[in-house]
Amino acid sequence: MPAGPVAVVGAGTMGAGLAQVVAAAGRPVVLYSRTQESLARARATIEDSLRRLARKGTGTPVPADPAEVLARIRPTTRLEHCAGAALVVESIAEDLAVKQEVFARLDALCTDAALLASNTSGIPIGAIAQATTRPERVVGTHFFSPVPMMRLCEIVRGPATSDHVLALAQAFATEIGKESVLVERDTPGFITTRLLTVLILEAVRMVEDGTCSPADLDRACQLGFGHPMGPLASVDLSGTDVFHDVAAALHRATGNPAFKAPALLGELVAAGHHGRKSGRGFHDYRAADTGPTMTGAR
Repeated sequence: MPAGPVAVVGAGTMGAGLAQVVAAAGRPVVLYSRTQESLARARATIEDSLRRLARKGTGTPVPADPAEVLARIRPTTRLEHCAGAALVVESIAEDLAVKQEVFARLDALCTDAALLASNTSGIPIGAIAQATTRPERVVGTHFFSPVPMMRLCEIVRGPATSDHVLALAQAFATEIGKESVLVERDTPGFITTRLLTVLILEAVRMVEDGTCSPADLDRACQLGFGHPMGPLASVDLSGTDVFHDVAAALHRATGNPAFKAPALLGELVAAGHHGRKSGRGFHDYRAADTGPTMTGAR
């Protein structure tokens, strides 16, 4: 990757995690959000994550001094501050129109040499790149939550993405301690989101029809399949609202009934039960600071 700062657009769970790992790898980071409130939450999330990783001695890359990591992150509510970045990684809502608006602005702001990447989990990169004048320099970099712990990054080739840009994106993933796989066909959901969405939606259906509780379903996947986290706990971590949008986008794009969300998922979203960030989703996180495998609640 060329020298220079990395900009992260979006300061939610994924954006905060990306800013953390990039700063821990030694790069200066510009972290953009529309509001100071979300930037403050992101900083608190990063501080907490760094403390946890320092205690455990885990994470990617190897945990650095928290003060040094935080000092490399420049929070801002002005997108113009991303103009000097060598790479911009967008990590906002899974809404194509919103992403296209952001990429059009970045295209106008950033240097011709800058790479524009999306952390989308399912929207085709080609559709996002249409908003720019440099589709050959637009690439998918799909990271996984929690970013400091999860090693995988899906590198997604859009219809016009150049081989050089793919190589730079792979080098960036390696630089920040990730291992990458290449998605050659720009299909909705890429590799992992398509597979995981089917599993999660079937898990929701099983809870909805009374087959089992959320806690037992997640525990079955952990003990039977070796998953570090059950599928419903993983939804709570990323957000039931985020996952609902992902499933809806896949259903629209493919027409495959396997991607149609059960009513229970929509009910949780409508009730404001968005997972860990709201204190309740498929599981209840309000009682204590416990992990995402605690007793389920509906």
